[in-house]
Amino acid sequence: MKLRLFLAGGTIDKEYNEITAQLEFDLPHIDEMLATSRFTGDVKVDRLLLKDSLDMTQADRDLIADACKNADENHIIITHGTDTMVETANTVMQANLESKTVILFGAMIPYSFGIKSDAMFNLGSALAFVQTLPPGVYIAMNGRYFKADNVRKDKIAGVFTDL
Repeated sequence: MKLRLFLAGGTIDKEYNEITAQLEFDLPHIDEMLATSRFTGDVKVDRLLLKDSLDMTQADRDLIADACKNADENHIIITHGTDTMVETANTVMQANLESKTVILFGAMIPYSFGIKSDAMFNLGSALAFVQTLPPGVYIAMNGRYFKADNVRKDKIAGVFTDL
Protein backbone atom coordinates (compact mmCIF):
# COMPACT_ATOMS: atom_id res chain seq x y z
CA MET A 1 0.00 0.00 0.00
CA LYS A 2 1.40 3.35 -1.06
CA LEU A 3 0.76 6.34 1.19
CA ARG A 4 1.00 10.05 0.48
CA LEU A 5 1.77 12.43 3.32
CA PHE A 6 1.10 16.13 2.76
CA LEU A 7 2.63 18.69 5.10
CA ALA A 8 0.51 21.74 5.86
CA GLY A 9 2.10 22.93 9.09
CA GLY A 10 0.65 23.47 12.54
CA THR A 11 2.05 23.24 16.04
CA ILE A 12 3.59 19.84 15.24
CA ASP A 13 6.36 21.58 13.24
CA LYS A 14 6.95 24.62 15.43
CA GLU A 15 10.18 25.34 17.31
CA TYR A 16 10.68 27.52 20.36
CA ASN A 17 12.71 30.62 19.55
CA GLU A 18 14.64 31.45 22.72
CA ILE A 19 15.34 35.01 21.59
CA THR A 20 11.77 36.04 20.78
CA ALA A 21 10.08 33.55 23.16
CA GLN A 22 7.77 32.62 20.28
CA LEU A 23 6.87 29.36 18.58
CA GLU A 24 8.00 29.59 14.95
CA PHE A 25 8.51 27.38 11.91
CA ASP A 26 11.95 26.22 10.89
CA LEU A 27 11.94 22.90 9.03
CA PRO A 28 9.35 20.11 9.03
CA HIS A 29 10.05 17.16 11.35
CA ILE A 30 8.26 14.41 9.43
CA ASP A 31 11.37 12.67 8.08
CA GLU A 32 12.78 12.34 11.61
CA MET A 33 9.38 11.28 12.93
CA LEU A 34 8.99 8.55 10.30
CA ALA A 35 12.52 7.30 10.99
CA THR A 36 11.91 7.31 14.75
CA SER A 37 8.62 5.46 14.31
CA ARG A 38 10.40 2.79 12.25
CA PHE A 39 7.51 2.84 9.79
CA THR A 40 8.42 0.50 6.96
CA GLY A 41 5.61 1.32 4.55
CA ASP A 42 5.89 3.09 1.22
CA VAL A 43 5.23 6.78 1.89
CA LYS A 44 5.84 9.80 -0.31
CA VAL A 45 6.09 13.13 1.53
CA ASP A 46 5.19 16.46 -0.09
CA ARG A 47 5.32 19.88 1.55
CA LEU A 48 2.30 21.96 0.60
CA LEU A 49 2.43 24.62 3.32
CA LEU A 50 4.14 25.32 6.60
CA LYS A 51 1.57 27.55 8.30
CA ASP A 52 -0.17 28.03 11.59
CA SER A 53 -3.71 26.89 10.87
CA LEU A 54 -5.09 30.18 12.23
CA ASP A 55 -3.32 31.87 9.29
CA MET A 56 -4.78 29.52 6.67
CA THR A 57 -7.12 30.86 4.03
CA GLN A 58 -9.79 29.15 1.99
CA ALA A 59 -7.28 29.15 -0.88
CA ASP A 60 -4.90 27.12 1.34
CA ARG A 61 -7.68 24.64 2.14
CA ASP A 62 -8.55 24.36 -1.55
CA LEU A 63 -4.86 23.71 -2.32
CA ILE A 64 -4.88 20.83 0.19
CA ALA A 65 -8.13 19.41 -1.20
CA ASP A 66 -6.82 19.63 -4.78
CA ALA A 67 -3.59 17.89 -3.76
CA CYS A 68 -5.63 15.04 -2.29
CA LYS A 69 -7.83 14.82 -5.38
CA ASN A 70 -4.81 14.77 -7.72
CA ALA A 71 -2.73 12.31 -5.69
CA ASP A 72 -2.21 8.92 -7.30
CA GLU A 73 -2.37 7.28 -3.87
CA ASN A 74 -5.70 6.36 -2.26
CA HIS A 75 -4.32 6.59 1.29
CA ILE A 76 -3.41 10.13 2.33
CA ILE A 77 -2.24 11.71 5.59
CA ILE A 78 -2.10 15.47 6.16
CA THR A 79 -0.24 17.28 8.96
CA HIS A 80 -2.28 20.26 10.07
CA GLY A 81 -2.70 22.70 12.92
CA THR A 82 -5.44 21.75 15.34
CA ASP A 83 -7.25 25.11 15.51
CA THR A 84 -8.77 24.90 12.02
CA MET A 85 -8.26 21.22 11.23
CA VAL A 86 -12.02 20.62 11.16
CA GLU A 87 -12.55 23.34 8.52
CA THR A 88 -9.86 21.87 6.28
CA ALA A 89 -11.21 18.33 6.78
CA ASN A 90 -14.63 19.53 5.64
CA THR A 91 -13.14 21.23 2.58
CA VAL A 92 -11.33 18.00 1.66
CA MET A 93 -14.54 16.03 2.23
CA GLN A 94 -16.40 18.32 -0.19
CA ALA A 95 -13.86 17.42 -2.91
CA ASN A 96 -15.69 14.06 -3.28
CA LEU A 97 -12.71 11.72 -3.01
CA GLU A 98 -14.83 8.55 -3.33
CA SER A 99 -12.07 5.94 -3.22
CA LYS A 100 -9.60 7.73 -0.94
CA THR A 101 -9.00 7.51 2.78
CA VAL A 102 -7.70 10.83 4.11
CA ILE A 103 -6.48 11.39 7.67
CA LEU A 104 -5.63 14.81 9.11
CA PHE A 105 -3.56 14.91 12.27
CA GLY A 106 -1.46 17.32 14.25
CA ALA A 107 -0.22 17.97 17.77
CA MET A 108 -1.17 20.14 20.69
CA ILE A 109 2.49 20.32 21.72
CA PRO A 110 5.33 20.69 19.16
CA TYR A 111 7.32 17.59 18.21
CA SER A 112 10.47 19.50 19.17
CA PHE A 113 9.33 19.44 22.83
CA GLY A 114 10.23 15.74 22.94
CA ILE A 115 8.47 13.28 25.20
CA LYS A 116 5.89 15.86 26.31
CA SER A 117 4.58 16.13 22.74
CA ASP A 118 1.65 14.13 21.43
CA ALA A 119 3.05 14.31 17.87
CA MET A 120 4.51 10.78 17.63
CA PHE A 121 1.42 9.16 19.12
CA ASN A 122 -0.82 11.05 16.69
CA LEU A 123 1.41 10.14 13.74
CA GLY A 124 1.27 6.47 14.72
CA SER A 125 -2.49 6.65 15.00
CA ALA A 126 -2.78 8.35 11.60
CA LEU A 127 -0.56 5.71 9.98
CA ALA A 128 -2.69 2.91 11.43
CA PHE A 129 -6.04 4.52 10.66
CA VAL A 130 -5.20 5.41 7.05
CA GLN A 131 -4.44 1.75 6.37
CA THR A 132 -7.55 0.34 8.05
CA LEU A 133 -10.46 2.77 7.74
CA PRO A 134 -12.80 2.75 4.74
CA PRO A 135 -12.67 5.62 2.24
CA GLY A 136 -13.61 8.95 3.77
CA VAL A 137 -12.08 11.98 5.49
CA TYR A 138 -11.11 11.67 9.14
CA ILE A 139 -9.24 13.45 11.91
CA ALA A 140 -6.88 11.35 14.06
CA MET A 141 -6.08 12.86 17.44
CA ASN A 142 -5.79 11.58 20.99
CA GLY A 143 -5.69 7.92 19.85
CA ARG A 144 -9.12 8.21 18.25
CA TYR A 145 -10.48 8.87 14.81
CA PHE A 146 -13.40 11.11 13.97
CA LYS A 147 -15.36 11.55 10.76
CA ALA A 148 -14.73 15.00 9.32
CA ASP A 149 -18.38 15.98 9.58
CA ASN A 150 -18.80 14.79 13.18
CA VAL A 151 -15.94 16.33 15.14
CA ARG A 152 -15.03 19.45 17.05
CA LYS A 153 -12.03 20.64 19.00
CA ASP A 154 -12.74 21.18 22.69
CA LYS A 155 -10.40 24.12 23.25
CA ILE A 156 -10.83 24.02 27.01
CA ALA A 157 -9.96 20.33 27.44
CA GLY A 158 -7.45 20.35 24.54
CA VAL A 159 -8.94 17.26 22.85
CA PHE A 160 -11.13 16.42 19.90
CA THR A 161 -14.63 15.03 20.49
CA ASP A 162 -17.63 13.88 18.52
CA LEU A 163 -20.30 16.51 17.88
